[in-house]
Amino acid sequence: MSKVDNRHKGFAGEEKAADYLRELGYTIIEQNWCCQMGELDIVALDREALVFIEVKSRRETSYGLPQQAVNGYKQRQIIKAALGYIKSKGITDKDVRFDVVSINGEDIELIENAFQSDGRYRY
Repeated sequence: MSKVDNRHKGFAGEEKAADYLRELGYTIIEQNWCCQMGELDIVALDREALVFIEVKSRRETSYGLPQQAVNGYKQRQIIKAALGYIKSKGITDKDVRFDVVSINGEDIELIENAFQSDGRYRY
């Protein structure tokens, strides 16, 4: 599969995830937000919490479940990008959470509070 095909598949998964999150009551603020620190798939509000959501899609599980791709390295990238987002928007008064949306074929699962910052990152 080419990079273009993968990118198209990724965007389709993110749209599916965004629609699913809206159904659950999330307010989508940003999709595919980028900065020097990295990229955030979805930034949303869930009640009062600012939520950074990583979307992982797979058509098959021969390489594991989609959420297993959000390993420690990927989590650190997301946390750094989230700090860039928080700083760029001047946000000082929100609880922050990191969720993962796993899309496996037609199955979609939200994993709330999938990981947390260990506090090493400051802005």
